[in-house]
Amino acid sequence: MGKFSEIKKKKWFIIVSSTYVLILIFFIVWMIFFDTNSYFIHRELDQDIKGLEENKEFYKEEIVKDKAFIEKMKDSGEMEKFAREKYYLKKDNEDIYIIEHEDSLKNKTNDE
Repeated sequence: MGKFSEIKKKKWFIIVSSTYVLILIFFIVWMIFFDTNSYFIHRELDQDIKGLEENKEFYKEEIVKDKAFIEKMKDSGEMEKFAREKYYLKKDNEDIYIIEHEDSLKNKTNDE
């Protein structure tokens, strides 16, 4: 019992064993780990917000690209060119020949 009474007389023990300090320590631990608004939950929510803001920027860029594409497609010549290249559309009185290079055939088989 001699060692415990010596520790009880130390200044740091008296400060730490104070009721106010114990309540403060309990409060800090509670707020960091157990509260519904804890530090860890806030950190996770901040990461979610950051990811959503990155998505927002990506979609804004995509909207700008799509608006430019729509503006380009208002010209009937561009629309016809796009339809012919993308969907292989043709007029009734013409034939279409699709020429594929040897290196593009290798890429198609690797992609599948």
